[in-house]
Amino acid sequence: MSITPLMPVYPRCDVRPVRGENCHLVSEDGRRFLDFASGIAVNLLGHSHAGLIDAIQKQAETLMHVSNLYGSPQGEVLAQRLVDKTFADTVFFTNSGAEAVEAAMKTARAYHQHQGDTTRYEIITFNNAFHGRTMATISASSQEKMHKGFMPMLEGFKYVEFNDLEGAKAAIGPHTAGFMVEPVQGEGGIRVATQEFMQGLRDLADEHDLMLILDEVQCGVARTGTLYAYEQFGIEPDILATAKGIGGGFPMGACLATERAARGMVAGTHGSTYGGNPLAMAAGNAVLDAVANDAFLAHVREMGDMIRGRLEQFIGNYPDLFEEVRGMGLMLGVKMKVESRPFVAHLRDHHGLLAVAAGDNVLRILPPLVIEPEHVEEFMTKLSAGAADYAP
Repeated sequence: MSITPLMPVYPRCDVRPVRGENCHLVSEDGRRFLDFASGIAVNLLGHSHAGLIDAIQKQAETLMHVSNLYGSPQGEVLAQRLVDKTFADTVFFTNSGAEAVEAAMKTARAYHQHQGDTTRYEIITFNNAFHGRTMATISASSQEKMHKGFMPMLEGFKYVEFNDLEGAKAAIGPHTAGFMVEPVQGEGGIRVATQEFMQGLRDLADEHDLMLILDEVQCGVARTGTLYAYEQFGIEPDILATAKGIGGGFPMGACLATERAARGMVAGTHGSTYGGNPLAMAAGNAVLDAVANDAFLAHVREMGDMIRGRLEQFIGNYPDLFEEVRGMGLMLGVKMKVESRPFVAHLRDHHGLLAVAAGDNVLRILPPLVIEPEHVEEFMTKLSAGAADYAP
């Protein structure tokens, strides 16, 4: 047999983690790494957070899964907390970000079709977006590399340049159901939406009775220094997809919506076998216990400002390698003048620093949100050493 037992869809590196200690990972061979990748923005509380571990252990001993045929005291608690903390009136729990985005798109279509308008089904999305790996979410993403081998794509999507408000306006037609946008594009290169763009999309949605869907799978749950990034733009969406950090490492996601937006999501229209299981709800509640308070969010902003300031000062030392610093809070990126992926591998293999490559040749920096100044120092030391001995 030539194929590996794990389907070979990931080009895995030779780091094989077996243990986590706060902001560090230890591999099978004993090597220690500073983890500024956080499982791609998932492990926001690091790898050994006592509150998260305790909540999962206690719930696992009590009840893990019953399905959504029954009442969910655990889910009701977490949903109410999210409603209280956000724009939303209602929540549907999923197992992943892609499922949360799927639920968001279905909610947007159902909004119109529940009113009898079956012609409004198109969702306008934006170039270089990443919305997931299901057929619908790759269809919603304009990246050809994600489409290759899976054609034809599903109908119902139009693509416009990110931050192009006039383009978004021009794309509105008789079939348009809404917009879907990441306030900060993650995989696309840590590209932050402009205030004008976000406000303009909100205004266009209001003017044309469209749904504004925000994909905050990566930028949500305190990552940018507010519980959700939309808060920093002074707008509210109709629908929002969240995942990654919301479980702190346990697989879960959610689709949040206003009562108006969710009017078509009635009994029998959507479902999930595992979504909202008691174990996931325990993890989600533990994460909110930790992050949904002013002190924690202020800490994220402080650490984000610290790293950003150090990076902006640092990159001038290597004008042939680095171009600019991007991002919000602890969702940061350094635009490189060379390919970012080999540099990420260099930092990992030679300096024990884990980061993530992103589109547009960006070095993506996604540390646990619990980092302290000593972790920033360690990060800058390793990054400096990596830049000094890198030969592209």
